[in-house]
Amino acid sequence: MSKYQAVGIGNAVVDVICQSDDAFLSRMGIEKGIMQLIEQERGEALYDAMENRRQMAGGSVANTIAGLGALGLSTGFIGRVCDDALGQFYAKGMADVGCDFVNTPVAGGDLPTSRSMIFVSPDGERSMNTYLGISTELGPEDVPDDVAGSAGLLFLEGYLYDKPKGKAAFAEAARACRAGGGMAGISLSDPFCVDRHRDDFRTLLRELDYVIGNEHEWQSLYQGADLGAALEQAAAESGLVVCTRSGQDVVIVRGDEMVTVPVDAVTPVDTTGAGDQFAAGFLFGLTTGQSLDVAGRMGCIAAAEVIGHYGARPEADVGTLFAAEGLV
Repeated sequence: MSKYQAVGIGNAVVDVICQSDDAFLSRMGIEKGIMQLIEQERGEALYDAMENRRQMAGGSVANTIAGLGALGLSTGFIGRVCDDALGQFYAKGMADVGCDFVNTPVAGGDLPTSRSMIFVSPDGERSMNTYLGISTELGPEDVPDDVAGSAGLLFLEGYLYDKPKGKAAFAEAARACRAGGGMAGISLSDPFCVDRHRDDFRTLLRELDYVIGNEHEWQSLYQGADLGAALEQAAAESGLVVCTRSGQDVVIVRGDEMVTVPVDAVTPVDTTGAGDQFAAGFLFGLTTGQSLDVAGRMGCIAAAEVIGHYGARPEADVGTLFAAEGLV
């Protein structure tokens, strides 16, 4: 029996959130609606400029794993934090949602715990400014064999591909998971991330069981404006391909099977975590043996819940929402 039904590997990032208007973004030189990597000095300046800030344990794949834990799966998360105030806050935040934070905070490290300053506009769009800190040092030594090798499902974060050690950790974990009979997959994370690592991602796709991305990430991966052609090529290279399209139908392809899942229009309060929680709902369906259509609907329900409030993790009981739709 698997030690964990789902394990994630990703950046362990403390999310620091505040509301802001477009004038503030312009004044601070923040590009609206995307994730920018920043250096420590810039991070400190933005942090100081935030009013009424709130902080919570975050990171893309960590948010997904927290969502899976909230749905009742046994979960673990592999990531690096420093043994500083934010690192201790992060470790406690994961434990509080019932997720095993596998790695002990690193004492005496030169780099601090990662943090992302998230500015939420009145239209719900979020602009993320992330200082990665100690997360960038995650490597194979941080991946316990008994965790990755016993995982029923492994979910990898594309952002970690920015460092060779992260790539090596992914490769080792995915091999261990699949050798143990589990499913391993990845989130493409960001179009710019895909641009930086296109060849490596293309190679990795052939070694994974599933890949989740949005339309911009898939088009970046295959360098074309034709989404259909990109997904067709992806489906030939990976076992299961999922494409979200910002308010439009979700497209899921497995072999010769293609499923489109309608998305109900929701006015967002904060789009932070929409993709993360879509992944949580979808992977919950996949893990519990649901059809692709039902798994996709679960993903859409989980995403709709999280954009209805501030923060990247569910506040409502998403399992109850599934039941209300007759999915469980």
